[in-house]
Amino acid sequence: MKRTDTKKALAGKSPAELQTELEALLKEQFGLRMQVATQQLTNTSKLKDVRRGIARVRTLLGQGARASGTSAPAKSARA
Repeated sequence: MKRTDTKKALAGKSPAELQTELEALLKEQFGLRMQVATQQLTNTSKLKDVRRGIARVRTLLGQGARASGTSAPAKSARA
């Protein structure tokens, strides 16, 4: 999937859906970090892609919070 397709797909989601997406990405990042630590990860670029996905979701959550006039959601505990 191209980057622009990913951005459009994320932009169409509600804040609750974005929050679940963020949690899934954080869990995936944790799993990838464990694979790096045990030297089981062969595709190291996946870690970079997940980090960028997390940043995209957090950006959209922050923009949505600013647009609605509420404070930004508290950062969830990192997995």
